[in-house]
Amino acid sequence: MLPLALDLEDFHGTGRVADLPRALDTSGAPVPVAAKAGDIVHYAPRGNLALFHQNGPTSSAGLLVLGHLDAGADRLGDATRITIEAAP
Repeated sequence: MLPLALDLEDFHGTGRVADLPRALDTSGAPVPVAAKAGDIVHYAPRGNLALFHQNGPTSSAGLLVLGHLDAGADRLGDATRITIEAAP
């Protein structure tokens, strides 16, 4: 799906969320963990992507951490759009 440009919306004041164009295959995914500020996560039950600018829920079935952003909470909290590309 990369590169991928997504419009972001607020998620309970702790993150920004966006719908993905199609579902991700989560077979073989690691055990869900609590999201921390800066984490990029896939919430499997809804099929969306989330960027947390504050620590997320302490536990959530289906919350799969995909990576981490090195950006300040203020930048993530105000983001309205993101473009994700594969690393070289």
